[in-house]
Amino acid sequence: MAYQSYSSLSRAQLTFEYLHTNSTTHEFLFGALAELVDNSRDANATRIDIYTGEATHVIQFGKSSKRSTESSQIGQYGNGLKSGSMRIGKDFILFTKKGTTLTCLFLSRTFHEEEGLDEVIVPLPSWDLKTKEPLNSDSEKYAIETELIFKYSPFKNEQQLFEQFNKIESSSGTLVIIYNLKLMDSREPELDFETDHQDILMAGTPAEGVKPERRSFRAYAAVLYIDPRMRIFLQGHKVRTKRLSCCLYKPRLYKYSSTRFKTRAEQEVKKADHLAKIAEEKAREAESKRIALEAKHGDDLSKDSRAILRKVQDAAMMLRRDAEMKQRILEAKQKALKEPKELNFIFGVNIDQRDLDGMFIYNCSRLIKMYEKTGPQLEGGMACGGVVGVVDVPYLVLEPTHNKQDFADAKEYRHLLKSMGEHLAQYWKDSNIAQKGIVKFWDEFGYLSASWSAPPSSETRYKRRRAMEIPVTIQCDKCLKWRTLPFEMDAVDKRYPDSWVCLMNPDSTQDRCDALEQKQNLPCGVLKKDKPSAEDKQKELADKIKQQQEKLDALQKTNTIKSAADIRKLPLEPTRSSERTITRPRSPPLPAHLKNAPSVPPSRAPSQRPTRSPAPPPPTKPEPPKSRSAAKPATPTTKPAPRTVAKATPPSRTSKTPSKAPPASASGQRKRIIQQEDSEEEEEEEEEEEEEEEDDDSEEESDEEPQTKKSKMATAAAGSRGKVVEKTPASKRGKSDEVNKLSHPVKKGVSTPTRQTLTAAAASSPKTVSTPEHGARAKVPQKAQEEPEDSSKNAQKDKGLLVEVRVNKEWYTGKVIAVEANKQTVRWKVKFDYVPTSTPKDRWVFKGSDDVRLMKPPSPNSQTPDTQQESEKGPSPMEPDTTQPGTSREVTGSLVNMLRTMLHYFFPPVFRIPKMKLIA
Repeated sequence: MAYQSYSSLSRAQLTFEYLHTNSTTHEFLFGALAELVDNSRDANATRIDIYTGEATHVIQFGKSSKRSTESSQIGQYGNGLKSGSMRIGKDFILFTKKGTTLTCLFLSRTFHEEEGLDEVIVPLPSWDLKTKEPLNSDSEKYAIETELIFKYSPFKNEQQLFEQFNKIESSSGTLVIIYNLKLMDSREPELDFETDHQDILMAGTPAEGVKPERRSFRAYAAVLYIDPRMRIFLQGHKVRTKRLSCCLYKPRLYKYSSTRFKTRAEQEVKKADHLAKIAEEKAREAESKRIALEAKHGDDLSKDSRAILRKVQDAAMMLRRDAEMKQRILEAKQKALKEPKELNFIFGVNIDQRDLDGMFIYNCSRLIKMYEKTGPQLEGGMACGGVVGVVDVPYLVLEPTHNKQDFADAKEYRHLLKSMGEHLAQYWKDSNIAQKGIVKFWDEFGYLSASWSAPPSSETRYKRRRAMEIPVTIQCDKCLKWRTLPFEMDAVDKRYPDSWVCLMNPDSTQDRCDALEQKQNLPCGVLKKDKPSAEDKQKELADKIKQQQEKLDALQKTNTIKSAADIRKLPLEPTRSSERTITRPRSPPLPAHLKNAPSVPPSRAPSQRPTRSPAPPPPTKPEPPKSRSAAKPATPTTKPAPRTVAKATPPSRTSKTPSKAPPASASGQRKRIIQQEDSEEEEEEEEEEEEEEEDDDSEEESDEEPQTKKSKMATAAAGSRGKVVEKTPASKRGKSDEVNKLSHPVKKGVSTPTRQTLTAAAASSPKTVSTPEHGARAKVPQKAQEEPEDSSKNAQKDKGLLVEVRVNKEWYTGKVIAVEANKQTVRWKVKFDYVPTSTPKDRWVFKGSDDVRLMKPPSPNSQTPDTQQESEKGPSPMEPDTTQPGTSREVTGSLVNMLRTMLHYFFPPVFRIPKMKLIA
């Protein structure tokens, strides 16, 4: 049939692709079925039939005549029939009877796919109820419509169509038939009609723990409406609908009001404002037209002129009234926007199935979300277990999505759930279940199993106990009113007929349909917010003070640098982070100008060390807070002394020679440095205690490194004069300061020699291998000096050295972790800091070979800001140089300044504050 033949047929105002896209919004298939039930409910249907025919090919939905409008409608978009039916199947046909008119609507995706149509064409033939003659005068159009229906629908002639109209028993009603149901990957329909002939089930094996409402459409339809006022028949059997609030043990009502729900109200205000403006413009135009017409026909008293004038005046008056009415609506909605929205929360315990708990959230009496956990239920314990919450949210508070499976404003919905959680906790307190014992409570109703999801006992006494607490509430099949039946011992487990009417009620006051329906009398609860105790307030205040203090400390540590002068004013504060950075640099392969540098083998023979002679000790003076040598005499009298001696020993073993500067000035300079560092040491005290074991393990390697560097530098200084002499690493100075701080409580009132005396004494004794017995070795230095050192001990001293190894013509940094020594050679096992994935993480190398060299000391200007502070401080706080006895402090300072100036041309400055802050 040609496309031109369909030009006279009715068209839907949407595209063919939209039919499929619109249907995919229904992820929950029962939600699509419920859309069709909603259409019947909005029409105030009193009977809804849902049944199947011809195995799995056809589903039929029917609705009967309208009743009085008692409740608000659910439908809002006019989209449910199309989206719901297209989600279930590819085609549907609708039969409607109203008065003396019979109408058939045919919407088929199969027809459009076969004919290759883009527009949605909807055949819509009509007949007279009595004569069965078509009402359309265009016989050609009627022929095309019926031919399409006969070709693409299960009905092949007019007689079969009229048989469907006869299924609508009342004078008005609608029948929807969906066919060509969608299939799963297994080529089976998504809906299962064969397993239970009284139900529609989801096809496939249900997952463990799935709720019955997501498996059975009968169970879902039973709770679909908060106050059902219709009869729903599924495959010819009536659905026992429920009012959830009547199915709970000890239900309680909580009134809740909030001003947080504004989104929907704001949308209504905008809409009302737009309509009011349009109405005002129309009224002004009509008034202008009336004034102009009055001026034109003011003197004309003819009958036609007066009729035209009167008509224009009436129209202007009507439009003005409409504008005023819409303005009043706008003002009312603006006022309502500021008023709090009130909701009623109902909570109760589900003693029939305790694992079916959670919040049921309705919108205009239609179920949107079910089994939502909130409040204490989210914790997964037994608290609030088995409690069901029910709330009906109007459109003005929250708007649902178009598929009626969620809410449009997620933020306000989360606020609603949070509020329900607070009231749920209050209900749990009011019910006194926890106070009496949760296990004892459930045992009383037959929950004897330890498994929470296990059903209750089916013993008669437990069934009777549950029935006593929850009376039966049933709906009259005739008047559709809800009746609560009195408890009867022999009525336990009684099955009531689908056609139950008020006349069967044992209660004589409610045994007539004209008797008023009794409202459920629910006790009201009040949310009592716990006032925090003085202890809680104090704790909260202390936490806030602590947080603010941490922020303040962080701000105080950050200094604003505006010029080079500010950099020179920065204090010399060696930190633990800078110590780790200097000791263990993790660097990528070195640049080209360092790769080809000649490797200097380490020289550790005693003959190559420079001769050092101890300087005469200066006059002693008491230094209780700063002296380091008071640890030894304090050992037998105090408990912290062993730790103090152990930490003080490694620096004392490092060989040093006194500088040419006077000892008194060196001691005073040391005092100033310690005073500057005391504040930071106090802040890092806790961190140092936690890292105490790590410090003990790394003592040996930190002792070896300065010795190796100095030996190397001394050898280099003998070959060329004028090279810059490296100063002592910051890590050694930081550890000395730590020893001073730890020994501070022991040194009160003790006169000790100065720092030069201690270093001189240490320099006179050879360096020994680090062992845990530091205190014993410190007491007998002469004994250690007399013991000969064999080659194996000397080789083991190389552990912890930082070296560079050449691998595939590339130099990589690493650390000596093992040493093997024999009579001829010494081998090092080096663990690399940074290597590509194709290179091993460690390697054995021969000591003194061309493929290994000691790592060059890091540049003071190319490291972290901590080391930059040391270099920017200048020569004044530097320790006396020990590698070249002939170099004075002034020469060293000038060389350092020259080196710093030169490095400024190569290394970009690293600012401690962002660039944008500097510009501002």
